[in-house]
Amino acid sequence: MVYPYRGIVMETRIFSNKDIEEAARILKTGGLVAFPTETVYGLGGNGLDKEAARKIYAAKGRPSDNPLILHVSKMEEVIPLVESVPEKAKLLMDSFWPGPLTLILKKSAIVPLESTGGLDTVALRCPDNALTLELIEKAGLPIAGPSANLSGSPSPTEASHVYHDLAGRIEGILDDGAVGIGVESTILDMSTERPTLLRPGAITLEDLTEVLGEKPDIDPTLLGKSMEDGFVPKAPGMKYRHYAPKAEMILFRTLEHKGAESKVRESMAKYLEEERGDSFQKKIAILCAEETKPLYQEMAEKKNIRLKILGRREDPLSMTHNLFRILRECDEEGINLILSESYPEEGVGFALMNRMKKAAGQKIILIK
Repeated sequence: MVYPYRGIVMETRIFSNKDIEEAARILKTGGLVAFPTETVYGLGGNGLDKEAARKIYAAKGRPSDNPLILHVSKMEEVIPLVESVPEKAKLLMDSFWPGPLTLILKKSAIVPLESTGGLDTVALRCPDNALTLELIEKAGLPIAGPSANLSGSPSPTEASHVYHDLAGRIEGILDDGAVGIGVESTILDMSTERPTLLRPGAITLEDLTEVLGEKPDIDPTLLGKSMEDGFVPKAPGMKYRHYAPKAEMILFRTLEHKGAESKVRESMAKYLEEERGDSFQKKIAILCAEETKPLYQEMAEKKNIRLKILGRREDPLSMTHNLFRILRECDEEGINLILSESYPEEGVGFALMNRMKKAAGQKIILIK
């Protein structure tokens, strides 16, 4: 079920650090305030208020079986929200909080089902942003916070992105400039016998393995397995189309590493000339790395294609930082078709490619 947005237009105010008290007051009285984190901007409401949760779903146009993440300012605030905190969960909190790691635990009775997508588990995170930590403390409650965008569109990495999507639907936006990481937090399910990675992020599988002393299981959906009918998502972004630009997006991927960059460029050119027919009448963008930009410049100039530089191959975080901003930029420029390189799914690259595959609706051209 999607709670329908009822078309109520309200003034959406931009708050700074001087307005923390007012932002906290809005949250305490059932309103919605978008807030910054190190990953993306979140859409905040009182995580213990079922009506606030309904408002979040309505403002985003988000399905109500898609769980929300509850944000806390310190580990002690987790205790009343859960049945218990396993020792391994405490170890992870000590190691990575504040930071881009969300943990799923069995919820306590005070957390409403409206905040958990109807599940008996709750997703919890302590974000690494001083303004938001102060906001949580002053509000005195856990802040439920999915990404502050319209459901399905690229996540917001700047306050202006939030305003574009949600102005008139929420009371305020706490502005702290551009975020650092640019993709959502890692989500690890700690409610079952074995830790299971549900969403990759800046805290990598290798990071988790080092702290836990064992490699977490990986949810089959992250490995390309199809979801069975009736699949119940335990974390945000598992079931529905996410991070998608308005344009059609296609990823090009080689099966061999030798000469991969040139093969991708050749495959893109062949695709445009042989398979798309009148595609050159459309606005086209190519997403590539700083290192491979020279491969595309001649084709881009000749065909009036826009080159979008994600970042550096040797620094996947530079790519995650820019990804959603570039996808939104493509929307603003009226791009109809996006062709993109693919990147190694190791470390942070696993999170990068997870978001890129979802943005492309799993449209991937494999190059032999």
